[in-house]
This record gives sequence, structure tokens and C-alpha cells, in this order.
Amino acid sequence: MISDDDLYRLAIFLGSCAMMMIVLYHFLDVNSSDEEPESTKSATQIKAKSATTPVPTDSTGVLASGKGK
Repeated sequence: MISDDDLYRLAIFLGSCAMMMIVLYHFLDVNSSDEEPESTKSATQIKAKSATTPVPTDSTGVLASGKGK
């Protein structure tokens, strides 16, 4: 039969392994990259283009989507 000291050592060992795996999981999750980073130049060009492009509206000032007409 397992003694109290053996059970204590087993519990400490398994608990320590579980904590190390949790820390490793979070480290890998935070440092993973899901998508490629967008370059600063292209982001600036997109912002500048959208700022100068007029939004089409109808006579009431509502966005003209062209659907349902």
C-alpha cells in the first residue's frame, strides 16, 4: 500500500507538473501569431485613401447602398 509520504511526494510532483504545463501553454498562446503583421506603409495608405474617398448618399443624407431600388 502507498504510504503518506509517497502520496505527498506524488501530489507535489503532479501539481508542479500541472503548473508548469499551464505556464507553458500561456507562454505559447501569447507568443503565437495568427496572421501576418500589416506593414505601416500600407496601413497609412489605406487610411489616407478612405479619408479622401467621398461616401455616396441620397438626397436625405442616408447612405446610398443601391439595394432594393
